[in-house]
Amino acid sequence: MTERTMKKGWPVLLALALTALNSPGGFAGESDSSTPAARVDFTNDLIPVFTKAGCNAASCHGAAIGRGGFKLSLYGGNPAADYEAIVRQVEGRRVNLARPEESLIVLKPTKQIAHRGGRRLIDGKEGAELLLRWIRQGAGLISSRHLDRVEISPGRHVAEKPGASIELRATAFFSDGSSQDVTRWTVFTAEDPSAVKIDPESAAAKMLRRGRQIVIARYLDRVTPIELIVPLSGSKPDLSAEPRRGFIDREILDALSTLRLPPSPAADDATFLRRVTLDLSGRLPTAAAARAFLAETGPKKRQAVIDRLLASEEFSEYWTLRLAKLLRINPGQQNKQGALKYHQWLHQQVRKNTGYDKLARTVILATGDSHVVGPANFYRTVNGPRKQAEFLSEVFMGSRLRCANCHNHPLDRWTQDDYHGLAAIFARIEDGQVIKVKASGEVIHPRTLEKAVQRIPGEDFLAADIVDGRGQLASWLTAPGNPYFSRAIVNRLWKALMGRGLVEPVDDFRATNPPTHPKLLARLADDFVKNGYDLRHTLRTIALSAAYSRSSKATEENKTDGSFYSHAIRQDLEPEVLADAISDVLGVAGRYGEEAKGTRAVTLADPKTRSVALDILGRCSREESCESPAGSTGGLQRKLHFFNGALLNARIAASGSRLDKLMAAGQPPLAIVEQFYLAALGRYPGAAEVAFWKKQFEGNIPASRQGELLEDFVWSLLVCNEFTSNH
Repeated sequence: MTERTMKKGWPVLLALALTALNSPGGFAGESDSSTPAARVDFTNDLIPVFTKAGCNAASCHGAAIGRGGFKLSLYGGNPAADYEAIVRQVEGRRVNLARPEESLIVLKPTKQIAHRGGRRLIDGKEGAELLLRWIRQGAGLISSRHLDRVEISPGRHVAEKPGASIELRATAFFSDGSSQDVTRWTVFTAEDPSAVKIDPESAAAKMLRRGRQIVIARYLDRVTPIELIVPLSGSKPDLSAEPRRGFIDREILDALSTLRLPPSPAADDATFLRRVTLDLSGRLPTAAAARAFLAETGPKKRQAVIDRLLASEEFSEYWTLRLAKLLRINPGQQNKQGALKYHQWLHQQVRKNTGYDKLARTVILATGDSHVVGPANFYRTVNGPRKQAEFLSEVFMGSRLRCANCHNHPLDRWTQDDYHGLAAIFARIEDGQVIKVKASGEVIHPRTLEKAVQRIPGEDFLAADIVDGRGQLASWLTAPGNPYFSRAIVNRLWKALMGRGLVEPVDDFRATNPPTHPKLLARLADDFVKNGYDLRHTLRTIALSAAYSRSSKATEENKTDGSFYSHAIRQDLEPEVLADAISDVLGVAGRYGEEAKGTRAVTLADPKTRSVALDILGRCSREESCESPAGSTGGLQRKLHFFNGALLNARIAASGSRLDKLMAAGQPPLAIVEQFYLAALGRYPGAAEVAFWKKQFEGNIPASRQGELLEDFVWSLLVCNEFTSNH
């Protein structure tokens, strides 16, 4: 809003202002005979009006620099600052105590004078009248109560068919024991406006199509998700015969029943073996392992292979890679010696099956020479206390705390005090080669322009005499009741095996991004804690579920499902895993910089080790988070390199390759075909595939032509989706 000079009543206004400023609450004196019960509370009554009208949104005065010389805190996150901006800035011209109806804060949003933001309030209606009453009462800031909680009803609603409407209601509960229907001043926003239409006046939500939709309710600084469901089919599937091997299957099937989604059948043995071997060891099953597994008939053979993989060195190597990506172990930040020590230490922890809580504590509390003490390199991953706070929150809490740097988080509970208080804990860490705690160090809070006080996010400030707050931070973070730590890691484990997180993205836990299966996430986290923060235990629990074992082939009824695990989700193989898979199938080892021949890509400590293959396949540099795919070469370019480049073509028939050896041994073409199907896809060729290849090799084909056909056959296997994905 822009300002205008008040030409009338200025002496009266000045006198009233001086009187008010000398009162305990600023502009606290009432100019009418209103009773205390009718007194307008700036924070609890007016801030919601501004939010509902959109005045303090990021697109208006809630922007980082405000609009038209007038800045409000985003969604009213800082009422005291808003009060100052409205009442005391610009010589108090936004509020006219002598003539309240001539206040700019009234005239602008009602568009009685020019306002670039248009009409936000209607003159004579509730919002404008509430604002006027506040000014007539003296425009005070004093509040006798604070908001305890907001309850939204319904929190979850299932409708039978599209077109149904449900009235949403919001009730605020305050510290003085009072409650109030605040539906009128609650902002209800559909994540997908094309799926849910919200009537801003009645707060009725109309569900426009089938599926699960989220509506976000905002009142003051509280945001609450509402789940609205219209089943995806008209008839309820019979799930009585579906296996329920534990709490995972019960929760998944309950959701499928509500959504009326029939699950796909179980994957066959070959598909299961390939999937679980890749997921747990980052490696293809060998042809011999595939033959043996497919020939076995015992009822517990799947459980046996899971247990064998979890106990293997391949598991330790592969899951070291996954955790190294999470922790961003990278010589670019930590130098080569430090990164190698960090990687070696991490590998030892995975091999020993160290509890994840202990691993996190060791990393957070690490000190010493980073060239000697591996986990000390945690403090060399990012630069500065603020970046360190953001990094820790993403890695160990699954939360994007960085959104609270400039203002309170608009979509979650985090405040600027949380952000800068956490950063203050890291301000005393000297992050050179030797990691040590300094006697002093500070972070300046951008709102107060004073030193930020050490604080556990969402908790109390630390005592002033605490020099190193990392101990308190680590204890809070890894406590059994912490709502973030265990859920963040089990969500990542779930995504690793199931293809999608229960919360997605996995580093964006917040109130407005609820899990698809809240009870399942809670059960997984509780089970993880009860079993000593054991990564292997949770991975085993997921892998043993019927949900994990489902086929990725969608049915006509569940083909639109991408979130509720009615069928398995295909995942592209990670670049390192795919590179190793190509080497294993072709029988030609990859070369990685100066590493010894035969070194596997998944064991590389340095993500920038020289490798054309990994560059083509799009490896993550770990300079930023690897949670979202971000390859160095993407899209069509990557595919062209993969299809036509030396990565495949120069190695398929190389001297000493699998194909070269099989042909030299005089193996018949169809036997070679079978061997490659087992090595690449973990299965025998189907009848139609056998018939096709038999036809290709019929007749007196010259040896040279036969070799060319076999090379083409191997190439076709390695570029098909069945090979490059974990199906």
